[in-house]
Amino acid sequence: MGDSRRSRLYEELSLESRRHLAAYVLFNQAVAEHLGMHATDVQCLSLLTAQPEPLTVKQIAEMTGLTTGSATRLVDRLERGGYVVRTPDERDRRRVLVTTVPERIARVTAVWDDLGQAWQALLDDHTEDELEVITRHMRQAHDLSHAQMRRLRSMPKPD
Repeated sequence: MGDSRRSRLYEELSLESRRHLAAYVLFNQAVAEHLGMHATDVQCLSLLTAQPEPLTVKQIAEMTGLTTGSATRLVDRLERGGYVVRTPDERDRRRVLVTTVPERIARVTAVWDDLGQAWQALLDDHTEDELEVITRHMRQAHDLSHAQMRRLRSMPKPD
C-alpha cells in the first residue's frame, strides 16, 4: 500500500516539477521582456547578485554553462545596459572582475520586489519546518541540476 502511494506521489511530483520549471522559464522570459532584456541576462544578474563577491567572465561561463565567448557577449550586453562594470582584480591585476552596479540593479530588483509579495504570501501558509524542507529541497535540486548539466555537456550529442 505504501509503495503505490509513494509511486503515485513521485509521479505527481514529477508532473508538478515539470510544470513549475516550465512556468518559471516562461515567467523569467516575461520579466526579461518587461525589462527589455534577454532572459539569460536577467538570470545572470540574479546569479551575480547572489554571489558574495564579483566574478570573472570565466566563472560566469562555468556558472551558467555558457562558453566563454557567449559569457563575454552576455557581459558586454549587461555592461552596455549599465548593469555591470568590469574592474581589475585588486589581488591579481591580470584578472578582470564583473561587478554589478547597484543603482541599475535596483531597476530589476524593483520588478522582483513588486512580484515577490505574491510569492511571500504563498510561503506564509507554510510552517517553519515546511520552509526548511522546501529550502533543503531547493538547495539539493540546485546542486543536482549543476551536476546533471556537467554530465550532459560531457556526453556526445544525439544525432
